[in-house]
Amino acid sequence: MISKGLKNSLTENDVFVKNIKVAYLKRIDKIFNKGLHYYLDPKTPEANKEASIFFRKKKFNTELNFGAKKIVNQFEEFKISLSTIAKLAELKIERTVPVYTVQDSSKVVAQAIRAEFYPKKYRKNKDFLKALIGKLAEKNVLVFEFVETWNKKDTANIEGFFLNPNVIVLKRMQDAMSREIFTLAHELGHYLLNIEEIEKIDFNDMTGASLSKVERWCNDFAYYFLVGEYGDVLDNLETASAKNDYHFDLIGKISMETHLSRLALFTRLLFKNQISNTNYNKVKIDLEEQYRARKEKEKKQRELEKEMGKKPGGSSPKPINSPLLISTIQTAFYEGIINEQEVCKRLNIKPEKLTQFIR
Repeated sequence: MISKGLKNSLTENDVFVKNIKVAYLKRIDKIFNKGLHYYLDPKTPEANKEASIFFRKKKFNTELNFGAKKIVNQFEEFKISLSTIAKLAELKIERTVPVYTVQDSSKVVAQAIRAEFYPKKYRKNKDFLKALIGKLAEKNVLVFEFVETWNKKDTANIEGFFLNPNVIVLKRMQDAMSREIFTLAHELGHYLLNIEEIEKIDFNDMTGASLSKVERWCNDFAYYFLVGEYGDVLDNLETASAKNDYHFDLIGKISMETHLSRLALFTRLLFKNQISNTNYNKVKIDLEEQYRARKEKEKKQRELEKEMGKKPGGSSPKPINSPLLISTIQTAFYEGIINEQEVCKRLNIKPEKLTQFIR
């Protein structure tokens, strides 16, 4: 990787030497983004369980690519530093929610957790997601988003993960926010079970036999948490077919009310034998075609705007900041533990926005 673009590839003899060339070190740091000072520390990095999930757990549900490992490492380090800041500021961020097991009914647990966490009266997916992150913050659960731009080289092949004791990380899915909401609910399931995981969720196999007990439990929990009282409505539906137009209108309404995608709801019907495999595939193809047509229309609109001289795309979306993160950083600043520059870095804000967070 560090030899990319070089006429002569670097070898171990170029890197594992007493005095490495600064140019080579800079190439290494382009991958790990540690800053050159990191490599000057004579202390050997410790391979302890507190330092990284990769020392706590050997196998994950997804074969992680390099981009995914970098993202996980980034938030693991952020979690550790934030924990240190909280301790210095004498903030106690302790677990207030019970730990459950896969032997507990996912439906019963979802109903109990829904009563405490579920934010009502939010129809738009982004508003609901932001409100849910706020609800979790009230119970000392930290939720972070990471945003990947279209031109990023090492994109992560994951959609979310849970790190002990209280951190959930989500990939921003700007074009499929219902998937991001489901991923958050799924990772909340991992938090409730207190079982760490890093994964890409297979939305086409939500209840499949290939899933582990933990993954099936988390999927079921996420479904019951989001569907609420509409679960009974779906359970009592007659078999979806062309005769009843596959219940498209009702499924669309329930999707709006529950923030579950229409495909996720049809997948649930398939699992409950309320739609045949043939009809399910017809519906799936139709929904995918609708999505493709919408994306094509948006692409043509952007091209038209470009031809008219308008700036395409706009700025990259900003991650949602958890209220728990904001309050922790604010307290640390007021206690003199961090400075204004550190506040901007931690909250990913520009200096001119600082007065919106500290006064």
